[in-house]
Amino acid sequence: MIIGVPREIKNNENRVAMTPAGVVNLVSAGQEVIIEKGAGLGSSFTDDEYTNSGARIIESASDVWAEADMIMKVKEPLESEYQYFRKGLILFTYLHLANEPELAKALVEHEVTAIAYETVTVGRTLPLLTPMSEVAGRMSVQKGAHYLEKSQGGKGVVLSGIPGVGRGTVTIIGGGVVGANAAKIAVGLGANVNIIDLNPARLRELDDIFGDRVQTLMSNPLNIANAVKESDLVIGSVLIPGRKAPKLVTEEMVKSMQPGSVIVDVAIDQGGNFETVDHPTTHDDPIYEKHGILHYAVANIPGAVPRTATIGLTNVTVPYAVQIAKKGVEEAIKSSEPIKAGVNVLDGKITLKVVAEDLGYEYVSVEDVLATPNH
Repeated sequence: MIIGVPREIKNNENRVAMTPAGVVNLVSAGQEVIIEKGAGLGSSFTDDEYTNSGARIIESASDVWAEADMIMKVKEPLESEYQYFRKGLILFTYLHLANEPELAKALVEHEVTAIAYETVTVGRTLPLLTPMSEVAGRMSVQKGAHYLEKSQGGKGVVLSGIPGVGRGTVTIIGGGVVGANAAKIAVGLGANVNIIDLNPARLRELDDIFGDRVQTLMSNPLNIANAVKESDLVIGSVLIPGRKAPKLVTEEMVKSMQPGSVIVDVAIDQGGNFETVDHPTTHDDPIYEKHGILHYAVANIPGAVPRTATIGLTNVTVPYAVQIAKKGVEEAIKSSEPIKAGVNVLDGKITLKVVAEDLGYEYVSVEDVLATPNH
């Protein structure tokens, strides 16, 4: 199988879907890897490093898409890339289709086999989302602390406080991977930290991890409202796999915050957790103000630290790519429950129930599609 890696074209997306080490793994497994010229430079991987690892460098993105049997990316294809879709092409990347109706439509119409990193599931974990959630969680506090500075438009608070001056307060909504990693950094900075989650068992785990360094709260509108009102920084990290993110912080709650406070919506890829976050922002223009509150809603936070993020991502994606390439996509789907769970579109059908429901498509299971003659 020929695995193609085009350069990412989303705003300030410097990650790349394959490291030279990943190329070695695939080539060692008997596969061919083609890389668009310069695709790795944003993550400090040179074309020579890829060539020395066994990849072939291709001049243009269009040629990579045309020649490859499977395209590996980091972010979802943008509209300018839809022209490269074709029947039978395998696309392995983050998709977030519930928030991308036009992309879903294009994948369905062109009968692309679309496997989403964020829905590959092992037990109750999302192994291909985890490293980027770790990065985004840690970065969310860094970014929030930065924008709390007066020169950035914030209220002028240092989260740690100093002797004789109170600490800043960080509220993290969602105690999953993003939330736990945000808490690590917020605790490390010396902030007062609230973690809000709906699952009492998860709150117990977080209490065991952090002890009295955090306050755990059950997720309900009253607790959220009270915590948001007293916070300098609020981080939204609640994600339901495949679905649009729930709006847990209302506009009235945001209005209750002190001017110059900061919101970081890590769930923006899936629509966001805040009513006042109505559009994603970019690394070029990351912040907007509403009701006196700074809103940070960059949809590819890990793109700011591409070297770390790329290595972390490809550590977990490449083993699945090897399975797909060696077995062929149909056999890989049949023999691997995690890969099957990652299939969002197959033969022009939406095969992930939550995406079909959110976007108004008929849901057809992967098993039913594979059972169709000449599918």
